[in-house]
Amino acid sequence: MEEKYLNDRLFFPATLRNRNSIADVLKNYIPDNGVLLEIASGSGEHAVFFQDLFPSIIWQTSDPEETHRKSIISWIDHQELSSKMPEPLALDVQKSPWPITNELSSLIKGIICINLIHISPWSCTKALFEESKRYLKKNQFLMIYGPFFRKHKTTSQSNLNFDQSLKLQNREWGIRHLEMVNEIGLNNGFVVDNLIDMPSNNLSVIYRLI
Repeated sequence: MEEKYLNDRLFFPATLRNRNSIADVLKNYIPDNGVLLEIASGSGEHAVFFQDLFPSIIWQTSDPEETHRKSIISWIDHQELSSKMPEPLALDVQKSPWPITNELSSLIKGIICINLIHISPWSCTKALFEESKRYLKKNQFLMIYGPFFRKHKTTSQSNLNFDQSLKLQNREWGIRHLEMVNEIGLNNGFVVDNLIDMPSNNLSVIYRLI
């Protein structure tokens, strides 16, 4: 088999640490068919793992960075999933409309976003909800995974340190307050369907379009 970008595969250590716990959440939301759209797929390691694990659906990757898209294609080829998985979309969350065809839009059953909103400006979180509602139908889900601050809940020292390190890299980055994210969601027609505590002080937040 020809592997187009074998040497372009990226390896993100966090993937190995969190993929099984994320899969344990996802298994409760996987539809019988259709497409799950992943926003900001990064290296592509999550994508191929979940595609192997959930063969009933098609995992559609996306990322704004070319190096990441090459890595995704390489991982797809390496795992021999090119007959199943489409190539990644060159999708920037904040550029509206997203490059999604009418055909693809009709197949989307859910949207997944892993470790994005704390390493992007707040406007990215707003755009995520604003655009997701264009492509999801009533009762379909948007899942956001990552660290959050929560009102009336003590923040771990590791998350406080992480937030500080993020802000040192970029003043627009940082761990988001869950209640503020929920408010943006509600303003766009999303309600919290489930909130799951995850390892390493992360959360999986499942929003439903009402």
